[in-house]
Amino acid sequence: MNSDSYHSRAVPKEDCFVWIWLPGETEPVVAGKVQREKGATERYAFAYRGAYREDQKSISIYDGDLPLRRGVFSPPADHGLASSLRDALPDNWGRRVIVNNLTGDKGRGIKEDAFDEMTFMLESGSDRIGALDFQKSSSEYIHRGNDEVTLQDLLTFADFVQAGKSVPVELDKAILHGSSIGGARPKALISDAGTGTGRPRKMIAKFSATNDPFGMVKGEFATMRMAADAGLNVAPVEIAQTLGRDVLLVERFDRDLLPGGKWARKAMVSALTWTQENELGSRHVAYTELAEFIRERFSNPEGNLREMFSRLTFNILCGNTDDHCRNHAAFWDGRSLTLTPAYDIAPQARGNYEARQAIAITPGNNASTLTNALQAAASFTISETDARKIINDQVEVIAENWPRVSEEAGMTPDEALYFENRQILPHYAFDGYGPCPDLRPTNQKSMPAPDPF
Repeated sequence: MNSDSYHSRAVPKEDCFVWIWLPGETEPVVAGKVQREKGATERYAFAYRGAYREDQKSISIYDGDLPLRRGVFSPPADHGLASSLRDALPDNWGRRVIVNNLTGDKGRGIKEDAFDEMTFMLESGSDRIGALDFQKSSSEYIHRGNDEVTLQDLLTFADFVQAGKSVPVELDKAILHGSSIGGARPKALISDAGTGTGRPRKMIAKFSATNDPFGMVKGEFATMRMAADAGLNVAPVEIAQTLGRDVLLVERFDRDLLPGGKWARKAMVSALTWTQENELGSRHVAYTELAEFIRERFSNPEGNLREMFSRLTFNILCGNTDDHCRNHAAFWDGRSLTLTPAYDIAPQARGNYEARQAIAITPGNNASTLTNALQAAASFTISETDARKIINDQVEVIAENWPRVSEEAGMTPDEALYFENRQILPHYAFDGYGPCPDLRPTNQKSMPAPDPF
């Protein structure tokens, strides 16, 4: 089936309504409408509903691109949709699942751009990240998606399969069909009634993939845990296994459980929305520019600046070069922004000795070195002395905690050796800064390391 027939089959003709959960509320209301611009197939305008604008409790979806006022908002020339709305759409994995659902195509046969954005709005599940959802109706809210995928279902998934029982659809997609769908990391939304923890939770389960070059899930668990040990504000994580595959459980921070047992949702926007850049343009964004934005628009700018700088240096020290603008986000309360807990801090495969961050550290310079981070410190209102202390404290925490967290992750000695001084405290990061600590235990120092990079 070619892309033309995809469009004729899947593109909805009706308008799409944006529903929003206001701060502290458990039920959504209609904020406005998305409609295709006349004469354009891939550009979508937005307008607030009059009743929503007039409600004293209402907030803008985001002041930077959709301020709460009358009128029709067209996206910038190099965007097809307002960035704050695009943030609520599925990621790479979610898009591939939707295309698979609509066409049956798998693996390389999936064309992620075969459908327009309105199709992805209306075909994706309602329990999406943030406080927005998209509906065909402006009067009746219909939740899309299965809420019955539980942590217990995940942990006993192998028993379902062995017994020949039907399994939850979301887990079937992620576990059994993840490799055939392909694309970015398989994942599923999980709920936990609180057994063993004493409190209900909502989580994202991220699964290992058959083509992983190394223990990605184990590595992400370890770096997220060490980031918390180093004092960063990080989403809590756990690690589990099902059908012999590693599963990372990341607790969601965009949901609040209220006293009555219902969930409220938190509005969020990514750094791509702060900067109003498109996906391609975001490669030219620098951490120093994010710092300037934090100074101007964030609540508690001093604390948020220190947190962001600490995340930058920790990313360098743990080999996380996938720190693009969608992997930085802030809560939006209708007045100001504040950083969300950190997420997706994961060591990445390296092709050679050198490494580059996904966005620049200073304008035009994305080399993953600590000396470059020091050059950026002033933009975060941090002195070089203080910046060195942040870095040195993180180095000490990583060196001290690595043996424990790699063991908690279930790494074999060979798996741990793969990460040591390649992603975790990489030698390249210390060029021009100082000596790089050796993570290998004394009894392994004479062992040859794996093929470098």
